[in-house]
Amino acid sequence: WLTNCLSIVFITKTTYYFCSIILVPRLLSEYLGLETMLALVCKTYDGVKALETYDKEGSINRSAGLHGLAASFGRPLDGRFHVFCLENLRAYAGEFVPDDPQRRLDLLKPRLPSGEHPPGFLGFAVNMIYVDSTNAFCLTKDGHGLRETLFYHLFSRLQVYRTRGDMLQALPCVSDGALSLDGGMIRSTGVFSLGVREQVDIKFPKSSGIPKLPENYFETEKRIKEMKWQKERMVEDMQREQYMLDHVKRSYEVKKEELLKFLAQGSAYSAQVIPRLTV
Repeated sequence: WLTNCLSIVFITKTTYYFCSIILVPRLLSEYLGLETMLALVCKTYDGVKALETYDKEGSINRSAGLHGLAASFGRPLDGRFHVFCLENLRAYAGEFVPDDPQRRLDLLKPRLPSGEHPPGFLGFAVNMIYVDSTNAFCLTKDGHGLRETLFYHLFSRLQVYRTRGDMLQALPCVSDGALSLDGGMIRSTGVFSLGVREQVDIKFPKSSGIPKLPENYFETEKRIKEMKWQKERMVEDMQREQYMLDHVKRSYEVKKEELLKFLAQGSAYSAQVIPRLTV
């Protein structure tokens, strides 16, 4: 299990937390590559901006953001690192598998020119990822979850087959790459990965086991996630309404000032004209 686990760091402006996702074959880790597996994921663009700041000359401020945090541990960051912003990723626009708590994508199974499904087809990689309940309700402001944003961006319609022979036989219906459990890899149409399989050098701590939880724990956790998401949406709506109210107030004050100025000018004009009429 440990060799088939991918850990991704989710970062908000102030909160750092981890999400573990189970991947069926270790080959998916190689497909993603080391840099992508160690990438950071931010829910919003504000989180991306908080990771790195710059001085007036455009140089990185290494005492702030993630660079400052790394330096405080004595591990300064060198080189580049990947960051994904969920709200800026183009989300999957299709349907979901009905009544599926994991919200797997309802992708059409590939078909050979004969109209038959290719033998050995196991499914799409994006649907082989188990998102634990802790992060099932990690949603963008548009209501998109991890599967239809991050994982769809990483895997798209990557197909998984039982053997390399099955994968090669299915070449006519491979559009966004394919993998096989025995090590075959097609990164995109016409691009094959040959040779000895790479070993991705990432190690994870051994799990101490799953503690016994109350029966309603996950349901309660789900409700809390939903309520937090609803709260965030309400706060955004209140901020928007407050902005509109402030705008109306400013417009009112400007119009009021213009009216008072107009009345004052009218009074001054009347004071000059009336005495002439009485004479």
